[in-house]
Amino acid sequence: FSKMTTQFLTDQEGKRVAVVLPVDDFDELMEDVSDLAAVAERRDEDRFTLDQVKQRLIADGLLSH
Repeated sequence: FSKMTTQFLTDQEGKRVAVVLPVDDFDELMEDVSDLAAVAERRDEDRFTLDQVKQRLIADGLLSH
């Protein structure tokens, strides 16, 4: 994130009730939320080392030695 420029809307007592931020900052924030959701969904999937992935790609003919 670049420095996020946010504005807060307040009620009559000065309590923050809403946030206003630039669309680009909002889009970046939503992308981060989406990435975190994907990580959470895949938490229990099998993991492979880089070497295992390379060997599989070689075996499938998708990577040369």
